[in-house]
Amino acid sequence: MIELDTIFSERGALARAVKDFRVRPFQLEMARVVAEAIDENAVLVAEAGTGTGKTFAYLVPALLSGGKVIVSTGTKTLQDQLYDRDIPTVRAALKVPVTVALLKGRANYVCHFHLERALAGGRLPTRDDARHLAHIERFARVTTSGDKADCTTVPEGAGIWSYVTSTRENCLGSECPHYDRCFVMEARKQALAADVVVVNHHLFFADLVLRDEGAGELLPACNTIIFDEAHQLAATASLFFGESVSTSQFIELARDVRNEAAVSARDYAALPAAAQAVDRAARDLRLVFPEEIGRLPLRGLEGNRAFEAALAEVLAKLDELVPLLAEQAKRSEGLERCWQRTLTLAEMAERWRTGADADRVRWAELFAHALHLNSTPLSIAETFRAQIENGARAWIFTSATLSVGGDFSHYRREMGLDDSQTIGWESPFDYARQALLYVPEDLPEPNTPEHTPAVIDAALPLIAASGGRAFLLFTSLRAMREGHALLKEKFARRGLDFPLLAQGEGSRSELLERFRRLGNAVLVGSHSFWEGVDVRGEALSLVVIDKLPFAAPDDPVLAARIDKLNREGRNAFVEYQLPQAVITLKQGAGRLIRDERDRGVLAICDARIFSRGYGRRILASLPPMRRTRDAAVARAFFQGEAESPARTRNDIRAL
Repeated sequence: MIELDTIFSERGALARAVKDFRVRPFQLEMARVVAEAIDENAVLVAEAGTGTGKTFAYLVPALLSGGKVIVSTGTKTLQDQLYDRDIPTVRAALKVPVTVALLKGRANYVCHFHLERALAGGRLPTRDDARHLAHIERFARVTTSGDKADCTTVPEGAGIWSYVTSTRENCLGSECPHYDRCFVMEARKQALAADVVVVNHHLFFADLVLRDEGAGELLPACNTIIFDEAHQLAATASLFFGESVSTSQFIELARDVRNEAAVSARDYAALPAAAQAVDRAARDLRLVFPEEIGRLPLRGLEGNRAFEAALAEVLAKLDELVPLLAEQAKRSEGLERCWQRTLTLAEMAERWRTGADADRVRWAELFAHALHLNSTPLSIAETFRAQIENGARAWIFTSATLSVGGDFSHYRREMGLDDSQTIGWESPFDYARQALLYVPEDLPEPNTPEHTPAVIDAALPLIAASGGRAFLLFTSLRAMREGHALLKEKFARRGLDFPLLAQGEGSRSELLERFRRLGNAVLVGSHSFWEGVDVRGEALSLVVIDKLPFAAPDDPVLAARIDKLNREGRNAFVEYQLPQAVITLKQGAGRLIRDERDRGVLAICDARIFSRGYGRRILASLPPMRRTRDAAVARAFFQGEAESPARTRNDIRAL
């Protein structure tokens, strides 16, 4: 502990290595608690408010521990930040000879085999794909990592990536002619040899599932596992402890069968024809639903004759493909893999169609070009608890949003962490001086058609007063689109020339870079911008949230979990829905103040925060800002105008 005191002191190792380093008492306290948990192989749940400096607080004891450490983050962006910036900084400051590896899912690495196939195939859906393919070919010749994030000339979301990367199903493994120079295998080797491995939550849970099947090799055995942005874990774990099969998988299978047949079975015309039939049936299954996106409960699918017929057709075409592949499988490793994939996908689709597991909920999700059939566990607590009990190691869970008013019960129940130590540190920022919480008066009820127009009307004077520099965060894509259209119209009518950005106009990183560069922009977003977004300084001075982020009660997974809790005689709203909403709201509110020099207004356009009994729990979980319902007070905040002490006290007392 004495060593930690020195490292985090005014003249310690971090102060010497990090520009503008400041001593933060909570950061040192957190480092001590993390060090104890690592020493004792304990399970620690640690909430650290914005500005605590939690990254250094867990990295310092982790790098000093001398054991093998896995750090898992919520997003690839945070993963890259840890690997490229934070860990090198701490390692240099401490002068410890630890080796570090970055490991991502295989879809992030160029595959030489599939790149070669794409180049030889010649037929691609778009001209952009052909142009991007040429860039990727040049990139693959010079890169040492093969990480598509390093190929800056091709967008990460470009469709061509699915042609030049591998999946678990279509990887040839040691039979691949390029195995000795495989980027995925090289990344795995580095991870196995490294002292610290940086992954993301999706990769972590994918490997846990593989390990349970006896095939998990991505993540080496380790002494310490640290989850940053740990509030995302339950949702991610539900995906991997459940099962999903999609029309995209059927279409990709059909594409791979056609490609393999063109190389290894040119004389067998029945094979590409059968693959094309699977492709057509999968596309027809998606076209059963006219909706662009959305979640569909099982009750909305059962009895839908068009859906049932289309799914039966997919299964029939898969069944026709299986014996053809079985007959040709010996002709190449690729055809063998396609045969096994066809069997697996057919089994998964049939399980979804006939499954009746009381501990799982079946549902479907629509995307623009795909339909996913999901089977999700109602709880991941027991499964995850078994992973923790399987081997002695330290487990550290940390985020700025894990508790509800300092109570960690919801998170511990959800993750199966009944015996964990919990501790929290509030943000060191002076919220009473830096921020104001404004809840407009006389707004329509949140779930009425009049609500979104009223939110925009309430936001416009604030946007004008703040000089743009605003995030408008909506709880649904529909409300976001409506809000964006209304803002665009009213900006034009009132002659407001603030740049208006909207989620979907580019990648999140591109939009954020434009937002920072412009300096007076207004960004309209939905779930993608509620968390993991860091805009410091004057570029962001206003955050408007349209309503309390309660999940839609007709969401099939939520509805099933609510029903289960209520059948057990528990209060689903208090135990599950309210805590989930509070944690999401804390994330959205956390976008406003990112630095001790930031100032701004948080506007929550939902009077339920004061009119309903649960509002007190919500307010207790938010930073201790001053509060007002007076629009003039909110506008004045941007001019730095101080209300008289009497007015401020009366205003707060009225809340």
